[in-house]
Amino acid sequence: MTYSPRSDFLHVMQSRGFLADCTDLQGLDETLLKGAQSAYIGFDATAQSLHVGSLIQIMMLRWFQNTGHNPITLMGGGTTKVGDPSFRADERPLLDAAAIDANIAGIKKVFSAYLNYGSGAQMLNNAEWLDDLNYLDFLRDIGRHFSINRMLSFESVKSRLDREQSLSFLEFNYMILQAYDFMELHRRYGCILQMGGSDQWGNIVNGIDLTRRVIDGEVYGLTSPLLTTSDGKKMGKSQSGAVWLNPEMLSPYEFWQFWRNTTDADVGRFLKLYTELPLDECDRLGALEGAEINEAKGRLATEVTTLLHGAEAAAAAADTAREVFEKGGVGDDLPTLSLSAGDIGDGMSIVQLIVKSGLAGSGKEAKRLIAEGGARMNDAPLTNAGLMIDADALSTPIKLSAGKKRHALVQLD
Repeated sequence: MTYSPRSDFLHVMQSRGFLADCTDLQGLDETLLKGAQSAYIGFDATAQSLHVGSLIQIMMLRWFQNTGHNPITLMGGGTTKVGDPSFRADERPLLDAAAIDANIAGIKKVFSAYLNYGSGAQMLNNAEWLDDLNYLDFLRDIGRHFSINRMLSFESVKSRLDREQSLSFLEFNYMILQAYDFMELHRRYGCILQMGGSDQWGNIVNGIDLTRRVIDGEVYGLTSPLLTTSDGKKMGKSQSGAVWLNPEMLSPYEFWQFWRNTTDADVGRFLKLYTELPLDECDRLGALEGAEINEAKGRLATEVTTLLHGAEAAAAAADTAREVFEKGGVGDDLPTLSLSAGDIGDGMSIVQLIVKSGLAGSGKEAKRLIAEGGARMNDAPLTNAGLMIDADALSTPIKLSAGKKRHALVQLD
């Protein structure tokens, strides 16, 4: 018989589809019922922004706070120097301290949209305790608790070795450092729960074992499913690249449009995971069919965009979409490429403009788009890949389109 949690947080996790595994569901449930607790998720600073693939973890932290508890966002200022090898085919590029600090500054912007740091939420950096570790002391006091045989059995490591791909000693240390993080967070801040994607199960279990062995602490682990779309694609990617959460790396309109393009089969599930709409409303919208499912997709896009970018940006994105798709207009919020007269010079090819506007990844791709009839300029089909655009042609903005759903404006500064 499936255990039915009584705590608000675990009820939400189970009913909305966040829960993959828990080390002790009943024990965690009983602990959460005793009063406000602390839980954390770690985020390594490998880029200047998180992308949509991290949004399920961010929503878990938000629900943790919304149900009366204290979430911790742990920035990996220390562990980013090593790099998480979980399910990767190769070693991550190593970043220096300045690059890591810059990435953390960019990532911090996202969390304030979802969490209230003035009311229980904390942002910590594991460099606080990792940077000054004494290596010999660490080996003696911490390393002795780890079995190499057991670490080799974890799926994240085993899959790499089974493919005969190299796993460096540096990377192998990552799981020890992450386990140490959990112990330190429990010791310093009373944290009782680590959460993460299901690929982090081995690392989480290591942290629980270490905390129990060294300081006799009772802690728990909870994982969410690794999400793919119904057609098997990994969440966080789109046709034009990663779906970043920072607005300077992806505009609110493009973010809105990503969610509007959700496949029919994913709408109900994504409403439960990425919005705070009541479950019955998620089920109602997800069950719509035919043209009516577009209502649900628009609602999904607006709700998710509101959480990240605010209601005003979400409304502007929705208005732009209506202008572009329903009325054939230009819209006020499309991604915009601004060029100077110097950039244009004697003229720039339409292929270059399509690439620079982000509608194609290369000149070859842009030419193929034109050849296959998928490119338009001001809603008219583009047929000449050799077309040159000069400054006079940009006296008014040009709308470029790739397919029916991707658009950009090109204008003079």
